[in-house]
Amino acid sequence: MYKVYIDGSEGTTGLQIRTRLAEISAVEVITLPDGLRKDNTARREAMESANVTVLCLPDEAALEAVALADSGKTRFLDASTAHRVTDGWTYGLPELSPGQSALIAASGRVSNPGCHATGAIILLNPLIRNGILSPDSNIAITSLTGYTGGGKKMISEYEAANRSGEYSSHRVYALSGNHKHLPEITKYSGLSLTPAIIPVVGDFPQGMQVLIPLFDISRELVYKTLKDWYAPYENISVTDDFPAYAATNALAGSDKLAISVAGSGDRPIVSATFDNLGKGAAGAAVRNLSLMLGIT
Repeated sequence: MYKVYIDGSEGTTGLQIRTRLAEISAVEVITLPDGLRKDNTARREAMESANVTVLCLPDEAALEAVALADSGKTRFLDASTAHRVTDGWTYGLPELSPGQSALIAASGRVSNPGCHATGAIILLNPLIRNGILSPDSNIAITSLTGYTGGGKKMISEYEAANRSGEYSSHRVYALSGNHKHLPEITKYSGLSLTPAIIPVVGDFPQGMQVLIPLFDISRELVYKTLKDWYAPYENISVTDDFPAYAATNALAGSDKLAISVAGSGDRPIVSATFDNLGKGAAGAAVRNLSLMLGIT
């Protein structure tokens, strides 16, 4: 029996991870009484009694949690942004390279990818690694997500009985050019230039589409490169077309990811469709936990 402690288990991702772990008989989730969830002594004891501690906390709190239990008695899986580009932490995207799953399995500190970053890296990384796309390319990313990606506050705004009309439409946000997922997208895609991203939230709970137009690159070569790279991964499919009016929430409730290569000639448009809470958050975290604990 493996023990897992979720620090921040009342948030959206934490609750989903807890629900998923309840279905795995080999895992026992350590639970603190409500009155002790913020007690540092109780939290430290819970961490040090766990095989893996999952951090579902704001960035600053995640940094403090690692320092709180930095005795080496627990391994960490951090779902925040705090450690995604930090030396000594393994990036929790098994499809990043043929050996990434083994690195995750052996690591004591794993950072769970961001949802926007997951789609962008999965599309760009194989193209740059294979020399199809230059690392110094100027990349523009459009990423649509369901409102659950915004956490409890956004969920309550969208699900309020008296919500205003603005929540019935897609809404663009975070156009400062400093979106928190950009550092990991840049690093793990292999880019030397920080890309631009236009994140959009829609009036649906779960689902995600990341779309990237490319220029002066053969559509057929892009398709073949992505198809070959992801052939070993049963959770990822690659097609050479984009269904008309494909729904952003087409894979809601799933941990799969569908890549489409559309466009024509030397102007392909690549897209990744998946669930922002499945492959993009809680599902990814449970997959990383399974690798870390050696559970198939």
